[in-house]
Amino acid sequence: MEIGIIVHSQTGHTLSVAQKLKERFVAAGHTVSLEQVKAIDDSQTEVRKIQLSEKPDVSSYDILILGAPVRGFSLSPVMAAYLSNGISLSGKKLGCFVTQSFPYPWMGGKQAIEQMKKLCESKGATVCESGIVNWSSKKREKKIDETVENLTKAVGKPNKIAE
Repeated sequence: MEIGIIVHSQTGHTLSVAQKLKERFVAAGHTVSLEQVKAIDDSQTEVRKIQLSEKPDVSSYDILILGAPVRGFSLSPVMAAYLSNGISLSGKKLGCFVTQSFPYPWMGGKQAIEQMKKLCESKGATVCESGIVNWSSKKREKKIDETVENLTKAVGKPNKIAE
């Protein structure tokens, strides 16, 4: 099974979670590619004005995992621009996660993950699993492990994501 992990990462936190996911998927015998979405100007906050310098093609992946930071209590504008501009997720099954600075999911994480899910579903995808990692929480490592475990289990079950 070909898995694509597509992330936008500003500080490296989201990328570090994605790398742990990749390690787990590879250990489980999956073929995995980790790619990043990048903008020419990462500080731009208006989705319609964002120009992407790296826009991964997802067409060859059987399963997608999307990851992004929370920015301003919302989904990263760079990931929102990526999902809004011309990629097809029709028929794709995926999992997603967000990382956020604040210690509690209600401080932007829940809103961001819901925005990501809605964008993916509006493109024809089925979101089967999600996770929120609160970076300043004392339970950060536990949340990372839970997110990795839940996404790995979802992919490992053919009737949940892979079918």
